Amino acid sequence: MIKSWGRRSAFNVQKVLWLMDELTLGYDHTELGGDFGGLDDADFRAMNPHGKVPVINDDGVVVWESHAILRYLAARYGEGSVWSADPAVQSLSDRWMDWALSRLQPDFMDVFWGFYRTPDSKRNWSFINEAQARCIDDFRLLDVHLANQPFLAGDQFTVGDIPAGTALFRYFSLELEHADVPHVQAWYARLQERPGYRAHVMLPFDDMKGKETF
Repeated sequence: MIKSWGRRSAFNVQKVLWLMDELTLGYDHTELGGDFGGLDDADFRAMNPHGKVPVINDDGVVVWESHAILRYLAARYGEGSVWSADPAVQSLSDRWMDWALSRLQPDFMDVFWGFYRTPDSKRNWSFINEAQARCIDDFRLLDVHLANQPFLAGDQFTVGDIPAGTALFRYFSLELEHADVPHVQAWYARLQERPGYRAHVMLPFDDMKGKETF
């Protein structure tokens, strides 16, 4: 059985838990980080010297960094479903995974922290508006891409949908202006049909409002 560590409210942890459910893998999850602490424990640092979550241990194979974990699990357990053995085909997923990590997630986290996790009296609206404009551009780009296909890598759900898809629930839950992106909304509706998405991504986050620390 795979062992995993990380607080369930963390985006990067949600990605991993969602994929493990997609692959119907048995796993034992331990809450770690934030209010749960434990990131500086010697045993945890021996697995990940950076002291970050998520981390998994798959029968002695320890992997950290969320996208490294996604690729490891998908390649080992998901070939033919969420992962392709053809490098050219697999690159369709990989591109969107890397784009989500380098572009969408930083832009959205600026919005989320600037607006939702900052107390009203301390909000910097110039920063929030600029970050929100970047998010709108990101989602418009996704909307164009999804106009003629149901998922990011084509006709089938793949590991490539997970990183960007994880941001949708919180983004569309925020009381802010959203881009007019009907194809992204349709993709979001398809993701909501997946049990793993509902179980691990669509979680209440009210306790984070105005909370400036993990």
